[in-house]
Amino acid sequence: MKETPLSNCERRFLLRAIEEKKRLDGRQTYDYRNIKISFGTDYGCCIVELGKTRVLGQVSCELVSPKLNRATEGILFFNLELSQMAAPAFEPGRQSDLLVKLNRLLERCLRNSKCIDTESLCVVAGEKVWQIRVDLHLLNHDGNIIDAASIAAIVALCHFRRPDVSVQGDEVTLYAPEERDPVPLSIHHMPICVSFAFFQQGTYLLVDPNEREERVMDGLLVIAMNKHREICTIQSSGGIMLLKDQVSASVNVRQERGSAL
Repeated sequence: MKETPLSNCERRFLLRAIEEKKRLDGRQTYDYRNIKISFGTDYGCCIVELGKTRVLGQVSCELVSPKLNRATEGILFFNLELSQMAAPAFEPGRQSDLLVKLNRLLERCLRNSKCIDTESLCVVAGEKVWQIRVDLHLLNHDGNIIDAASIAAIVALCHFRRPDVSVQGDEVTLYAPEERDPVPLSIHHMPICVSFAFFQQGTYLLVDPNEREERVMDGLLVIAMNKHREICTIQSSGGIMLLKDQVSASVNVRQERGSAL
């Protein structure tokens, strides 16, 4: 089912409001929507609400054989799903361009930035390592999926505990939570994405666009940073040319908003 397109009146109204530095939900240009995080009964389960956008994060693990070229490193896997429950426009069982882009961005933000110590996930070099799988489910879509998903992923990873193991000779023993306390993951830093929507060919800039603002924007800039002010990834989409000053201004805003997050 295709999403209902905005009428010309709605489009003009939204763009006129943005030119006057007004937003439909009453926020200022650089204001972020309220974030609410709730945890499930299991380790590694959380729900992140960014305004009306809701993402469920669930972390699981299993012992597997390592990759041939990474014999002493565990495996980190991310999977984001967009269901029709979140928005009628999402088609079940189909890898849309948006879904592929979001999954790649999550991998660059969290796996390629080495936020998790994958060497600490090694049990027996070349034979047994932990595979950590992060499943993210979009429950409701009201814009800015990537920010909500990145927060849900890193929060779920921080909350997760894996079973303790011991190695004696060739035997690997897995302990239940009643026998030994589960072990938290070794996390180096916490990269979080902040999205910037550009309008009128980059003339106007908004932080954390909602669903209607995304439908009239010209381009999107996503910046992932940690509390050490290190840029973990940066991606621009939409085909507009951004000036160096615009990117620098976005990075400065990201530093201010990111410290609060």
